[in-house]
Amino acid sequence: MSERLEDIAAAIVADGKGLLAADESSGTIKKRFDVIGVESTADSRRDYREMMFRAREAMTKYISGVILYDETIRQKAADGTPLVDIIKAAGAIPGIKVDAGAKPLAGFPGDTVTEGLDGLRERLADYYKMGARFAKWRAVIDIDVARGVPSATSIGSNAHALARYAALCQEAGIVPIVEPEVLMDGAHDIATCYEISKATLIKLYTELYAARVVLEGTILKPNMVLAGKKSGKVSSPEEVAEKTIKLFRETVPAAVPGIAFLSGGQEDEEATANLNAINAIGPHPWKLTFSYGRALQAAPQKAWSGKAANVAAGQAAFAHRAHMNHLAALGKWQPALEKAA
Repeated sequence: MSERLEDIAAAIVADGKGLLAADESSGTIKKRFDVIGVESTADSRRDYREMMFRAREAMTKYISGVILYDETIRQKAADGTPLVDIIKAAGAIPGIKVDAGAKPLAGFPGDTVTEGLDGLRERLADYYKMGARFAKWRAVIDIDVARGVPSATSIGSNAHALARYAALCQEAGIVPIVEPEVLMDGAHDIATCYEISKATLIKLYTELYAARVVLEGTILKPNMVLAGKKSGKVSSPEEVAEKTIKLFRETVPAAVPGIAFLSGGQEDEEATANLNAINAIGPHPWKLTFSYGRALQAAPQKAWSGKAANVAAGQAAFAHRAHMNHLAALGKWQPALEKAA
């Protein structure tokens, strides 16, 4: 595998392949495990992730890389093999989440700014030695129109932090995935999501240019343009595709090799259908693929349910969701394929 940032970025968005976001914090994965009645321990978290990383069909055919959490990148499988080595053996690239989470932005109620820049240069050097070749930093942009959220200060602060993170990553030989997530939790309509997403991406690329980040060695991980969950409106895949591509054509430079969507709370099939619709109206200047967490993992988590006897069932559920999203990344998915499984 080439160590050039541009080559690593291109491999991450190889045709029909996408990222498995397995970087849930200990608190988040505990909530997921509570749903399936599994105690969250270092061993249970390892066993669950090892199950996915050893899902040979999914990992070799459909997954280009895995975003890991600090605990996971250091863990070994039950047989003593480092989890990073299992990922590499499947031909996938190990990556790492490096931000310290979104914290309240002082003076701006309802807004947040992501922290984690302190000591990042040293942490990136350590992660590189552990095998990470890309990283992820998530900025969180909430929408609450009545409260004036997000503020321009929030968008600017998060874009600046993303750019500083990206520059440090490239200095360390690591591809930065920049994730400015405009949340879909609110009561806003799809037009509002579009406008806030546009303002966010314009500011992001202004800051990336100012920080001298090489765009060819980056990946964008954005939200799709959707109506908020509390709006009572569900946008059709065709409308999501039309508005999302319009947004990117107005804001994302063609130098960016790929865009790997977050699922952002969409249901499994919804995330797949929307990704498919976006690719079906191509060609586009960038590769458009998936970087899904819950939308890839909910089914295997339920099938596994913490039982060793269910590992094969969990792997089959993971392979199915990965296959469906592989097809969507090529614009070749159809709803009937879900029922055929």
